Order: sequence, then C-alpha cells, then structure tokens
Amino acid sequence: MQSSPRLSAGAGDRRRGWCLRRRVLPQHTDHAGVMWHGTYLAWLEEARVEALAAVGLAYSDLSARGLELPVVSLAIDYRQALLHGDAVELWSEVLPRQGVKLPWRSVFLAPGGVVAAEAQVDLVLVDLVVRPERGPQQRRLLRRLPDDLQRAVDALAIGPGTTMA
Repeated sequence: MQSSPRLSAGAGDRRRGWCLRRRVLPQHTDHAGVMWHGTYLAWLEEARVEALAAVGLAYSDLSARGLELPVVSLAIDYRQALLHGDAVELWSEVLPRQGVKLPWRSVFLAPGGVVAAEAQVDLVLVDLVVRPERGPQQRRLLRRLPDDLQRAVDALAIGPGTTMA
C-alpha cells in the first residue's frame, strides 16, 4: 500500500527533484471518484514539508521559532483527472528565489507517467514572534532567510541525497 509518503530522487525532464508517492483514497475524491481539488493543495503542502524534513529541517521547528512559510501565490493547471485507486507521483523542485518569494514547481503524474496536473506555489518567510518594538504590526516579512533555512533551501534546490551541512 502506498498511502504513506516516500521521497526519492528522479531522473529525466519531468521527474527531477523531490517525489511524494501517494494513492488516491476514497476521502480524496468527490462522489464520482475523481480526486477533489483540495487534495492537490494538501499534497503540495505535504510534499514541501516532507522535502524540508528530508534535508534536515522540520517545519515544526520553524513554527516553534515563530517562522512560517505561507503561500502567497498558487496556480494549478489540471490536465487529466486522477481517480480513486490511482497511484500518483508528485514531483517537486525548488526554483531560484524571486525577491522575497520562494517558488516551487510541481508535477502530478498519473499511472503510466501521464501529466495529470502542474502547479506553481510561491511562499514567503514570515516572522510571527510578538516583539514590543514592532508596535501594532506584529508580522514581519523576512527578506533574508535564517542560515539554517537558507542551507535547507540550497539542499532542496540541489535535490535528494543532500542534507544541511
């Protein structure tokens, strides 16, 4: 059964970066057995969190420090329905930073390697720690990543088999 996440390296044009393997279960679908659009979003987030953990940085550790990586932009191009029972590979890669944005590109592969959907997600780093010197505006967009997060992003960009030094 492939319902638990596994990350691995890929080869080839569409299969590079980080891979999350999942199976479309009944709770992921609508009444017609087609994967519900919200499942794509959940799997995109799961893939990002698992990839960060694979390079040695648990998202829960970031959160404990008051840091979050909220989504500021999301685009999904649906090409083929994923159906109840389908084994799906979600391949993700970190793209070069664009200003404060940290972009991820992901491809959902249906059985047989057919592209079912493509997604681009842009994240930013926000510090949520309450500090009196900030006044009423408590959230702060961070333009520079903390060293450990920068090392993790560098390792993510290189691909599987790397960890933070």
